Amino acid sequence: MKIKIFSLTILLLFISKAAAQEFKLGKVSIEEIKEKKHSIDTAAVAAILYKKGNSRLDYNQNDGFVLTTEVETRIKIYKKEGYDYANQTINYSISGNSKESIQISDANTFNLVNGKIEKTKLKSDGIFDQLVHKFLGRKKITMPNIVEGSVIEFKYTVKSPYVSWMRDWNFQYAIPVNHSEFTTYIPEYYVYNVMQKGYVFPKVSKDRKSSSIIFTSKERPDARGNGGATSFSQDKIDYFEDKTTYIIDNVPAIKEESHVNNIDNYRAALSYELSVVKWPDTPIKSYSSDWNSVVKTIYDYDDFGPELNKTGYFEEDVKTVLAATNTPEEKIAVLLSYVKSRVKWDEYQSYTCDKGVKKAYQEKIGNCAEINLMLTAMLRYAGLTANPVLVSTRSNGIPLFPNRTAFNYVIAAVETPNGNILLDATDKFSTPNILPLRALNWNGRLIRKDGTSEEVDLMPKKVSGDNVFMNYTIDPEGKVTGKTRRQYTDYNAMVTRDNISSLKEEEYLEKLENRNNKIEISEYSKTNEKDILLPIIETYSFTGTNLCELIGGKIYVNPMLFFTEDKNPFKQEVREYPVDFSYPFADKYNITIQIPEGFAVETLPAPAAITMEDNLGIFKFNIATNGNSLQLLVLHQINEAIVSAEKYEMLKEYYKAMVAKETEKIVLKRI
Repeated sequence: MKIKIFSLTILLLFISKAAAQEFKLGKVSIEEIKEKKHSIDTAAVAAILYKKGNSRLDYNQNDGFVLTTEVETRIKIYKKEGYDYANQTINYSISGNSKESIQISDANTFNLVNGKIEKTKLKSDGIFDQLVHKFLGRKKITMPNIVEGSVIEFKYTVKSPYVSWMRDWNFQYAIPVNHSEFTTYIPEYYVYNVMQKGYVFPKVSKDRKSSSIIFTSKERPDARGNGGATSFSQDKIDYFEDKTTYIIDNVPAIKEESHVNNIDNYRAALSYELSVVKWPDTPIKSYSSDWNSVVKTIYDYDDFGPELNKTGYFEEDVKTVLAATNTPEEKIAVLLSYVKSRVKWDEYQSYTCDKGVKKAYQEKIGNCAEINLMLTAMLRYAGLTANPVLVSTRSNGIPLFPNRTAFNYVIAAVETPNGNILLDATDKFSTPNILPLRALNWNGRLIRKDGTSEEVDLMPKKVSGDNVFMNYTIDPEGKVTGKTRRQYTDYNAMVTRDNISSLKEEEYLEKLENRNNKIEISEYSKTNEKDILLPIIETYSFTGTNLCELIGGKIYVNPMLFFTEDKNPFKQEVREYPVDFSYPFADKYNITIQIPEGFAVETLPAPAAITMEDNLGIFKFNIATNGNSLQLLVLHQINEAIVSAEKYEMLKEYYKAMVAKETEKIVLKRI
């Protein structure tokens, strides 16, 4: 008990010290530079000593309200592995002839040299500007003179003409944060949706104060000189401004865990989006207060809804394509295949068109919206009830509230009596209801011409198969020779086709050999590689000289060889995030083992069956002797694409038991 009280006292002292500390650029202390490791997270390679920011809407007479964001940050580098934090990137948006501007200032590196603090200023050659694409730029800085123990600090200011969204504020990073503070100043005319996410929450304080706008008017004399000299007059408008401050001290590093689709979904952060604008004596303008207003706004965009109405550019071609089709299923399959073969994806993700569907069709290349809105229009032309579905990709995060800017992708859906058929023509290996993994991100939003919308579950329900048939022979020296036939279905098939197509066969086989305990593969062949509606099948022969152990005249072998699951991916005591498998799956193994002449079985793994509650998953392991051979049947099946954190303990124990069973060895002894 005394130990606990002492630890708590130390922690409270640290918190008090952090709270009392002055957070100001240039006020770096010798103690900060001398610090060898973080006081709480001693393994941290770096730490954010403080990060302060504010976003405010400032008025000027030429542009109206402009969004200004200021951020200042101080970072301590403890180890060489933390040098990457001396490289910082700030994104900025571009729209036509307007863009956000970024100014870097007060950027310095501090080191201790001969007992004194030495400051090295960031020069212009350490600042870079990169155009990522026509809508996005990046300002990058590389801080100078970085060594273990360095303290860096910098400030940047972003001026934005786009008031419809504020930048997210992240409280949590892959390194600990001692102090994080963010303040917004918002005029009463603007209402923003604010979403807090993560598992660490800030203290919030609010205040309202009076502010005003001064308008200056200039009156000149007319052409005849009437009216006297030029005169100036001023008008004043008073309004209220809401100040909100968020503060967190001692934010722990966010840790990557196995099977997390995007760790950013669980990072402690604030997200903003403009919801309502209410000017005096003017009707209230709603942007994204609910899903109906969100989808109406998006559908009315010139580069979205009107693009769905264009059909003349494809009608003659599509008539020919549809000539031999009769059923809705045939029309869907043929049109999906046609768009994929006709228009190549330029790998730009967006739910709005860039050059438009007609031009993309003619040039045979387009972005995600152009391809899938084109597909939607063709499906409608074929008489099907087709609509676009807005999606936020895995890398983009999860839309947490009615939000236009959270989406960055669009797919097509055909509504049928048996449910929606989801389609994405950007991926050459996708099929109906088999979407690219990037699009499997919880829920999308289907939007119709009449303005209605509905949530669409993007996560697969059907189990994807990986069926392995293998037979192998062990010789008296422990050398293994065998043949494998592996059949992949649905998502497993799509992933495998993508893996195969991304490499030359020689490179692919080399990776396969290295991954499978350095075996040597021969007689490799593929079936249904191009016919993506059928399972893909791989067949090969193999030999391995390090798949068995010879100890004291006995042979020890894992019966599943290189298919053995030998590590539990779930090792954390407590899990905060859902486990994301992407899709349900069933791995089945049917393995025949030939025992070498002069040997007999001394030990066999016992049969096992593990079933999780709520039909979450099942593991079966059964091995039996049949003369001079062994027959092994294994099933490992997970029935949910996403497993909640509440079921983590059960899942961890399941994997622990499965790994223990699969790593049990067969022991063969000489007769």
